[in-house]
Amino acid sequence: MATVAVVGAGVTGLVTAIGCARAGHRVRVLERGAIPNPASTSSDQHRALRVLRPDDVAGTVRAAEARRRWAELESLLRKDFVRPVGVVTAGTPDELERAFDTARRAGVPATAVPAATLPPVLFPAGTSGVLDPGGAVLLADRFLRAAVEWLAAHPAVTLRPGCAVAEVRDREVVLADGSTESADTVLLAGGPWTAALGGPPVVLHRQTMAYLRPPPHLAAWWAAAPGVGRIGAGRSAWLLLPGAGTLLKISSDAVCRAVATTDAPDREPWAGRLLAEPILARAEDYAVVATKDCHYATDAGTGGPVLARIHPSVWSRAACGGSGFGAAPLVAREILGHVNDKECA
Repeated sequence: MATVAVVGAGVTGLVTAIGCARAGHRVRVLERGAIPNPASTSSDQHRALRVLRPDDVAGTVRAAEARRRWAELESLLRKDFVRPVGVVTAGTPDELERAFDTARRAGVPATAVPAATLPPVLFPAGTSGVLDPGGAVLLADRFLRAAVEWLAAHPAVTLRPGCAVAEVRDREVVLADGSTESADTVLLAGGPWTAALGGPPVVLHRQTMAYLRPPPHLAAWWAAAPGVGRIGAGRSAWLLLPGAGTLLKISSDAVCRAVATTDAPDREPWAGRLLAEPILARAEDYAVVATKDCHYATDAGTGGPVLARIHPSVWSRAACGGSGFGAAPLVAREILGHVNDKECA
């Protein structure tokens, strides 16, 4: 039995904690705020779980495996937090042909979707859609609550909210009060603040999202609609449908910007820019309930997600936007494999 310290109670930290506890290891989850923390990067109404990654066969195969693991987590926690509604990606005829080729080579289903079948959504000129039926909408906050409930009841797990961490060393976590926690393996998953605790260099990003209420006459249509991506003026916008207590969420890479810190003030009307994006037909019929900024980090060198081994017994996973939820079960599997390998050795 190994001792695993998880710094950060976001999606990656909680999924890893569940996997390690199920494998018989002792787990301590250290979180500077509440558990779950409504101010964390992971806290949100919903996130997309995409399977089909056009032009990326290996990535599609990995995403399909992650999707299966999310289904297993739903069964384990005995809570419904995955809505299997599919995800549509807009594309030109050439792009859709490549998407179908990716699906065929990866062994996942894909279906053509004419833009006219989704009339409330504005597809860019010259595009239609490909449906990824394995894609889903994950009710993020519902999952976080279910995960914490399961972990709190497990005898090998200790949850420590309000436990600020100052530094992470090999096999040791230094707390803000000067005390230390020893562990055989440490996962540093403190969101965009991970780099400040010893993780690799990252670029911090801020993303603006808007939450809308559809007009009453479209409520039933939206409740059964898929998620949709690669829409908007620059084909970098996406939307997640309402339902199960959530609102319609829209965002776009057009309002994603690099920032120095999470406290850096905005001087431009990013929410207004987002709401002006051509995403919804008759957008004026939708009520804007809220807008929100979230933060995530990408590798300073590659611009992608970060999973780095920074000491022999320390792994670092910085928050990386929507892909963080999709990949969390695969990150947890890798960390658990490391823990088990050390035990065997």
